[in-house]
Amino acid sequence: MKIGKVLIAALAVSLFGAVFAGVTCGWLFSWVYKLEPTNVWRPMEGAPGLAFYIGSFLLNIVLAGVYALLCKGIPGKNSLVKGLIFGSCVWAVGMLPGMFATHYFMTVATGVVIYWVILGLVEMPLKGLIISAIYGE
Repeated sequence: MKIGKVLIAALAVSLFGAVFAGVTCGWLFSWVYKLEPTNVWRPMEGAPGLAFYIGSFLLNIVLAGVYALLCKGIPGKNSLVKGLIFGSCVWAVGMLPGMFATHYFMTVATGVVIYWVILGLVEMPLKGLIISAIYGE
C-alpha cells in the first residue's frame, strides 16, 4: 500500500466533500433541512467546526485505504472505472443500509433520507473516482 498516495487521496476527497456539501446541503438543497421535523438538527451558524473536518479526513483515510487494499480485485478496464465501481459499492453496502435504518429508527423526514440516498449515489462514485485517479491501480 502506498501510504503517501492514500493520504493525498484522503485529503483530496475531504476537500471535495467539503465543497460538495457546501454547494448541495449548504446552498442548493438547503431547503431539505426545513422539512419537519426540524428539531432533530443541531443549530448551525456557518460551516461545521474543525473537529468535523478532522473526523472526515480520518474517515477518508480509511476509505482510500480500503480502495488501496481492494483495487486489484475491483472490476473495470482502468483505474477510473474501478474508482466509480468502488464508490458505487461503498454507497450500496454502506449508505443504503444506514439510510434504511435512519428512516425506520430515527425522527428524520422521509424527504431528507431520500435526498441523502440520491446525494450519496452521486457523491460516493465521485469520491471513488478521485481516489482512483490519485492512487492508481
